[in-house]
Amino acid sequence: MKKMQIYAFDMNCVGHINHGMWTHPRDRSVNYTDLDYWVDFARTAERGRLDGIFLADIVGVYDVYKNSPAPVIETGAQIPVNDPLMPISAMAYVTKHLGFGVTVNTTYEPPFLLARRMSTLDHLTKGRIGWNIVTGYLDSAARSMGFEKLPEHDARYDAAEEYLEILYKLWEGSWDDDALLRDRERGIFADASKVRAVSHQGRYYKMEGIHLTEPSPQRTPLLFQAGASARGQDFAARHAECVFIAGPTPQSARPTVDALRAKTLANGRGADAIKILSLITVVVGRTENEAQEKLEDYRRHASVEASLAHYSASVGVDFSKYELDDVIDQSSTNANQSALAAITKQAAKPVTKRQIIDQMVLGSRMKPIVGSPEQVADTLQRWIEEGGIDGFNLARTVTPESLNDFVDLVVPVLQERGLFKADYAEGPLRQKLFGGHGRLSASHPAAQFRR
Repeated sequence: MKKMQIYAFDMNCVGHINHGMWTHPRDRSVNYTDLDYWVDFARTAERGRLDGIFLADIVGVYDVYKNSPAPVIETGAQIPVNDPLMPISAMAYVTKHLGFGVTVNTTYEPPFLLARRMSTLDHLTKGRIGWNIVTGYLDSAARSMGFEKLPEHDARYDAAEEYLEILYKLWEGSWDDDALLRDRERGIFADASKVRAVSHQGRYYKMEGIHLTEPSPQRTPLLFQAGASARGQDFAARHAECVFIAGPTPQSARPTVDALRAKTLANGRGADAIKILSLITVVVGRTENEAQEKLEDYRRHASVEASLAHYSASVGVDFSKYELDDVIDQSSTNANQSALAAITKQAAKPVTKRQIIDQMVLGSRMKPIVGSPEQVADTLQRWIEEGGIDGFNLARTVTPESLNDFVDLVVPVLQERGLFKADYAEGPLRQKLFGGHGRLSASHPAAQFRR
C-alpha cells in the first residue's frame, strides 16, 4: 500500500469550508489575525508529519445568494479574508520539513510580480513552497479589479496557459545555474552573460525583463491545481503536480481520477507525475460514541445560511430563488462548472434544494467522516484503494481542536498500518513528494525553457 499524503486545508479567515464553526466556544479561528495562531498551526501540522499546509484564497465576496454580500458578511463566510502569503514565512521559520501551498489567482496578479514573490518564498522556506493555480470564478472579484465581469471560463484557462509560459521562462530560463559567482575579491556577484531578459509578446500578456530573484531551491514552485471541469482537467494534466478534487464517495471520485491520469499520460508525462488529493472533513473521537457526541456538539453551531451563500457563488446559482423541493435545473454558468455539474447533469437523479441542505451537516456541502481513529483510518484507506487517489486535503472544523485530534488520534493508526510516513524525507518539497533533486522533471513543459 502506498503512503498517503495529507495537507491541512485552511484559509486566512474565520470561516473556511465548514461554516459557523467559529461560534463554537472552543474555536480559536477568530485569532486568525494573530501570527501566533499560524505559528501554532504549523507546529501542530509538522508534529503530525503532515505533508503541508494548504491555504486557499479568494479576491472577491460571495454575493450571488440573495443578490447580496450581507449573508456572508454576517456569518463570516470567507470574509474578512487576509492575504494567504503573509503568514508563510513565520510558519516556515518554526518548522523544518512542512510544505506550504498557497493560492494566487492568475487573472488578477501580473506574472512578473508573482514570479518574484514565489521565488522569494521558495528561498525563505528553503524550497518548501507550492502554488495553487486558480483563474477565479467570482464576478465580484472581477468588478473589484476593474473588469465589467469575469472573463469566460475557457478564456480564463487560455490566458493562464500564456501566464505560465511567462513564469516558466522567468523561473527556469532567466538565470543560468552557474550565474552566481559571489566573488568578493573581484567584486563580481553574478556573471551578467549568464543572466538574460525574458521577452514575451502574446495574446493576453506582453512583457520584457530579467527575473529579479536569483535561482531558488526549486526554481518553479510545486504546482497545485483544483479545476475539475474538462478544461480544468486538460490544464492540470499539462501543468499540475498535485490536483485537488472533491467528491462524496471514492466511487464518485474514480472517473475524475482516471481521466486526470489518462490525460497526464497523453501529455507525455508519467503515470506518477501527479498526486491527486481529495477534500475531506474528519470528526474523530477515542471511541465511535465520543465522535458522534462531538459531531452533534459541532452541528449546533453549523450555519446553513453561510453554506448556501458559499455554494451559490461557487456554482453561480442563487439558491434563495428555489423552494425546498424545487429541482436545481440550471445547466451552465460562468462559475465553477464541475461543482454545478455535480448537482445537475452528472447527478444520478434530480437534486433539490432540500437535498443540498441535508448534505450540509457542518455548514458545508460535504458530509464529514465520523468515528473512532480506527474507523477513520479504515475510511481513508478505502478512499486510497477504491478512489485511486494519493491523499487528502483536511478541512478544519473547530480549530485548533480538529487538527490536534487528527494528529493525536488518526495519524498514529495510519502509521501503524504503514499508510502514512513515520518521518519526513530530506530535501525540497518536490523532492519529498516525488524524489529526484527538487526540480521539475524533464517531461514537464517548463523544462523547455531551461538553458
